[in-house]
Amino acid sequence: MGWLSADEPFSNLLTQGMVLKDGAKMSKSKGNVVDPDQMITAYGADTVRLFILFAAPPERDLEWSDKGMEGAHRFIKKIWRLVADNLGHLSASGTDRTALVQAAKTSDELKKIRQKTHKTIQKVTEDIEKRFHFNTAISAVMELVNQVKDYLNTAQAGNRPAQTCKPEPWPVLREALETALILLAPMVPHVTDELWQMLGHTESITTVQWPGADPGALESETVNIVVQVNGKVRGRIQVPQDSARETIETEALKDSRVSRFTQGTTVKKIIHVPGRLINIVVTG
Repeated sequence: MGWLSADEPFSNLLTQGMVLKDGAKMSKSKGNVVDPDQMITAYGADTVRLFILFAAPPERDLEWSDKGMEGAHRFIKKIWRLVADNLGHLSASGTDRTALVQAAKTSDELKKIRQKTHKTIQKVTEDIEKRFHFNTAISAVMELVNQVKDYLNTAQAGNRPAQTCKPEPWPVLREALETALILLAPMVPHVTDELWQMLGHTESITTVQWPGADPGALESETVNIVVQVNGKVRGRIQVPQDSARETIETEALKDSRVSRFTQGTTVKKIIHVPGRLINIVVTG
């Protein structure tokens, strides 16, 4: 009819999958419909939202799962406890950027947490804005939260309360947890807003500016190199970022997982893809 300048009135179309129960499409006629009101009463609206968005990417069918709902609820309780149980230390740490940068510089553990925080910002932003994949965005935040929890558990297991660790870890931990709350807010708005207020903020988390990844925090002093023997992956090594090629090759040949496949052979050549992999070509 000539009303449009394109064949379709949109450049992209996202077709959402069906919601299934026991492998069949939910339908009143089949009597397999799950009442969301009952789920909200039992677990809360945030848990239901989190489960639905985490269970599958939007273009795939979603299999309804009571266990999945319980898992989403456990994660929300985990992040609640992390903030609530450590609220005094988190609140006292403030938001001084200098303190958290310094702590990350002088502790490998804290540097890894800060690096994970900013990698998570990067991944969640891309997953939501470019792919609408809330499930992988949520998974990335879960990994960040688990890393913070593991740090605190390790400190406690070693009779080393986190508040006595040097350098002071709380600015880095606060940045990680506050970032997790902001990134989760579109999916879990009520709990994240409550925790945000508990941390001393007066504005709603829904009005907070979306974070951007700090390039300085993303920088790594080491790089992981995949080691292949005749084109097959046999191991991985971690070396300083500025390592010379000869050093990387020596470390690769020394690795016990790799040497099993090079012993008794002749190394013909070593192919090096900087920052990514080493391929050791052998004969005999």
